[in-house]
Amino acid sequence: MSGTPAISIIIATYNTAKDIGGCLDSIAAQSFNDLEVVIVDGGSTDQTMALVKSYAARFPLKWCSEKDNGIYDALNKGVKMASGRWLYFLGADDRVLPGFSELAGKLEDEHAVYYGITREYHSDGRAPVGLLTGEFSKYRMAKGAINHQAILYPAAVFQHYAYNLRYRVYSDYELNIRVWGDTRFKKLFYPIPVVSYNMTGFSANNPDTVFLAEKPGIIRESFGWLVYVRFMLKEWKRRRKQS
Repeated sequence: MSGTPAISIIIATYNTAKDIGGCLDSIAAQSFNDLEVVIVDGGSTDQTMALVKSYAARFPLKWCSEKDNGIYDALNKGVKMASGRWLYFLGADDRVLPGFSELAGKLEDEHAVYYGITREYHSDGRAPVGLLTGEFSKYRMAKGAINHQAILYPAAVFQHYAYNLRYRVYSDYELNIRVWGDTRFKKLFYPIPVVSYNMTGFSANNPDTVFLAEKPGIIRESFGWLVYVRFMLKEWKRRRKQS
């Protein structure tokens, strides 16, 4: 394993010059430095890539800049470029906190998913509600998504899974449902704040009707009938209340 970084931080970018510097500064400030940064850019026309390249002396950096088929296509490319034993996905407008290094220091089992908590913020000033953070059981995962940026995935996860491009907004949620249902991977939660996460990003403002239609079947396949029936009962009660 010599020469292999513990963590690859994968960031998809497109015309993010106003945000990417702050994101990369937060990585450079970490006490944990056994990592590489993988930038997958969609062909930015602003100063994004010039800023990215200016960080090459501060940590190991890989990058590509070319047209892609959306965020999840970029993340799949990043997985293929990464060499870390764990993979971490970050948005250009997110900031890793000192707790990221604390959680990174706990990495041992290369078949375990490690996850912490997130500090959510709204760029429009609204107060965060904390729906996407904390410890997740299978049933809680069925009810709603975990914050993607809370999770350090072992690279072994991506020997079995990839982001499904059918789901333009919630592919990370679909992947997490499947991973949480996969007994090959332990899920280890630590109540450590690892990232400040922008709640007004892409997924907050775009519907994913294909995923929502197929979600019950994904829950049944991943979690089994008990969680599926409990989830569907809750959905029936919710719809009845709204009608």
